[in-house]
Amino acid sequence: MSDARTPAQIEADIISRREQLAVVLDEIGVRVHPKTIMDDAKARAAEAVDRTAGRAYVAVNRTVSDVKAQFVDEDGAPRLERVIPVALLAVGVVGLIASAKRRRKK
Repeated sequence: MSDARTPAQIEADIISRREQLAVVLDEIGVRVHPKTIMDDAKARAAEAVDRTAGRAYVAVNRTVSDVKAQFVDEDGAPRLERVIPVALLAVGVVGLIASAKRRRKK
């Protein structure tokens, strides 16, 4: 047996390679098209925003739970020894702000 190919086989190989090359070139054309690049960039940006928002949500939720644990016991009852001083502090700050505004108006 010889490895010699017929002209028809060579021509069939050329046609096959040409078709494969056309498919590859079409794929490259789609990948480098400005709309495709823009859509990919938008998708990556949206993914990054979603990931960041998710992390922020988890962090805020954890912080709120930690703060809540400082003012509520395991049964859900308020810890008055902590709630009352904070409430008094808040009333005092609001009073100071209100009196400062009244002084500025005079």
